Amino acid sequence: MTIEPVKFAVVGYGHIGKRHADMIAAHSGCVLSAVVDTNEELQGDVLQQHNTAYYNSLDNLFASGIDVDVINIATPNALHASQAVLCLEKGYHVVIEKPIALTTAESEQILTTAERMDKRVFCVMQNRYSAPMQWLKELMTNNALGNIFLVDVHCYWNRDGRYYTGDTWHGTKEVDGGTLFTQFSHYVDLLYWLFGDITNIQAKFANNNHKGMIAFEDSAIVGFDFVKGGSGSLIYSTSVWDKNMESSMVIVGEKGTVKIGGQYMDKIEYCHIKDYTLPEQIEEKRIDVKNHQGAKANHYFVIQNVLDVLHNGSGITTNAEEGMKVVDIIERIYALKEQ
Repeated sequence: MTIEPVKFAVVGYGHIGKRHADMIAAHSGCVLSAVVDTNEELQGDVLQQHNTAYYNSLDNLFASGIDVDVINIATPNALHASQAVLCLEKGYHVVIEKPIALTTAESEQILTTAERMDKRVFCVMQNRYSAPMQWLKELMTNNALGNIFLVDVHCYWNRDGRYYTGDTWHGTKEVDGGTLFTQFSHYVDLLYWLFGDITNIQAKFANNNHKGMIAFEDSAIVGFDFVKGGSGSLIYSTSVWDKNMESSMVIVGEKGTVKIGGQYMDKIEYCHIKDYTLPEQIEEKRIDVKNHQGAKANHYFVIQNVLDVLHNGSGITTNAEEGMKVVDIIERIYALKEQ
């Protein structure tokens, strides 16, 4: 039996939207049917790179009658929820870049609309697909570390004037939402995915060297307890000079200790576990996507998951409920600023 390709449209043709378009175009089971962006100067690039239809608004996409199954939303953060709801109401499945929304109330609206329309919502948390994270998830599922005592996450990145100046929505409270939403929501997701929900949150925030550029913190120290037991911390900053340093996670457990490091938590740097030998090589899933390697290429597996769900009824790797939970955790952390 011939399986029809899944037809996608990408909304927002910025840095991340282009990555979505590339990953869809690279997949044999997909067709990139359209790109939507309000910047009409991008039309030539869309035609040159992908030879596909271009529309300057969602309304024009809908009015065209073009055949689309899934709409990928890669627009500024504050637009994600309203555009997702609109696309769901029009009868499309949606893939939503992180964060799925800037409030839990908006997230709930996405969930209720998807349920009412019987459509699927896929949240982009592609770091789950890295080989170290797949390995770590297996360790946690098998309880290889025993009781978890401490989880320590450090995210030290650079975002300076090159990122926050010019014609950009980055740094605005209303559209960006904050450093945890735009830079580090992936690592909030990994904490939740691996260890569950958190409680007893404490936090200290600072804007060290982005005054006048951003309307929120550039650094924070966050402490918490896990509902399932154990304590954790999340220390993050975008004040690192010139370039990203690392994103790392240390897990101290009853039966061993593990550290995942690298720029995107993509390297196993330490592993010492009782009665366990680390495999000589933790295999990355191999794909051939030109100019997109490592963490960037993990978007490809988000697209593969869409196909697996729509064709085979597989589970969604990051569903809307999990996407909303990330928003909920960030909201609770940021609520401490107001106290």
